[in-house]
Amino acid sequence: MQGTDMDLYRHTDTVNELLARYGVKFGIYKNNEFKEQLFPFDAIPRVIEKDEFAYLEKGLKQRVMALNLFIRDIYSEKKIIRDKIVPEEFIYASSGYLAQCEGVTPPKGVYAHIAGIDLVQGRDREWYILEDNLRVPSGASYPMIARELCRRSSPLAFRQTHIEDNRNYADLLRKTMDYVNTGGLTVILTPGRYNSACFEHSYLAEKTGAHLVTGSELLVEDDHLYFIDYSGRKEPVGAVYRRISDEYLDPMNFYEGSLIGIPHLYDIFRKGNVALLNAPGNGVADDKGIYYFVPKMITYYLGEEPILHNAPTYLPLYKEDMDYVLEHFDDLVLKDVAEAGGYGVVFGNKMTRQQKEAFIALLKKEPRRFIAQEVIDFLDIDIMDRPQSGEDGTQVSNRVPRKADLRAFVLMGEEPMVWKSGLTRFSRNPDSFIVNSSQGGGFKDTWVLSQ
Repeated sequence: MQGTDMDLYRHTDTVNELLARYGVKFGIYKNNEFKEQLFPFDAIPRVIEKDEFAYLEKGLKQRVMALNLFIRDIYSEKKIIRDKIVPEEFIYASSGYLAQCEGVTPPKGVYAHIAGIDLVQGRDREWYILEDNLRVPSGASYPMIARELCRRSSPLAFRQTHIEDNRNYADLLRKTMDYVNTGGLTVILTPGRYNSACFEHSYLAEKTGAHLVTGSELLVEDDHLYFIDYSGRKEPVGAVYRRISDEYLDPMNFYEGSLIGIPHLYDIFRKGNVALLNAPGNGVADDKGIYYFVPKMITYYLGEEPILHNAPTYLPLYKEDMDYVLEHFDDLVLKDVAEAGGYGVVFGNKMTRQQKEAFIALLKKEPRRFIAQEVIDFLDIDIMDRPQSGEDGTQVSNRVPRKADLRAFVLMGEEPMVWKSGLTRFSRNPDSFIVNSSQGGGFKDTWVLSQ
């Protein structure tokens, strides 16, 4: 791959310039201000062997199937609570649990239509799952457009290597949306340009042929959802791939102050007259506290041993786990279960004595709020630093190792489908394990070899 790497590297600046020109950005809110910034791209791909990805694929399908069954169970019979596999207080104390979803089954019984599962590979070559993202996971568009631009700028690299074509993500997404569509148009509901993933919304709409809409273009009338076009004509809508958080989706059922949702949308969803992708209430399953129980869910619902494993995790709510956390505090990473995007993550060995004392006091006061994990020694992957001048004055490319994760995408239609690609995010800081774009990370394409 070395020659391929160098051919791709020569075009890194060109690809990043094109990404900027096409508006491939993400937005973040900081100090009550919205700022857009580029998501830096490193052209050297992460390469995953065919057999290794087949192993990941099998484990990812297993996990997402179990999570779907868990969400269905929690909002219906609650067998897993009655059988004392998951404590009741972990469900109802979760910020992602929505009482409004009790007794509601979405079309075809699918809850997590699009799952973004975050993994890391340790130095022991084992893959560990860090998080399950089942609400509105984003990121698939970045490797899609980066691959397209790399193909244009460096066709030789793709002729020399047998890799899976990642352009089929739109087909998988369309297949998923069509499977649950109740009859009518498929739309992608966006909050608008000030959303952090606005580029992705428009890109996926273009690639899938779905209508990109805001809440003002949708209307609930006579127990059905309609799209109102520029001429005022109404067309029925059967599926909404919503990129709006649960609480803003419907001001009549959730946060009443929402100006970007659709009044009574959830009422017709409850009646089965429209599909919402992903279903409201999924947050109960991607709560970082619930993450601890996913291996038990797999055994409970599927009667199988988990193929992919969690990072070693401790729940301070349990006395034995709290004792372990306090004893090994400096060796652990602690996470606020309700935070995302790399926020609410602290490393015990990075705190001052005063910070540690304050955090431990908070931990004892609110043990359900946090989980603690062993720090996985990530397998470093190379990125290319900017060229430097050698002794003879020539430009020398500088490879440097950085921590990276992989967001794998699993789509659930009639059966689970794993996209043979993914979003590899890396830290640009040599001393950091935080790879999120909102924390200054960059991204790579993920090549899955086909031979």
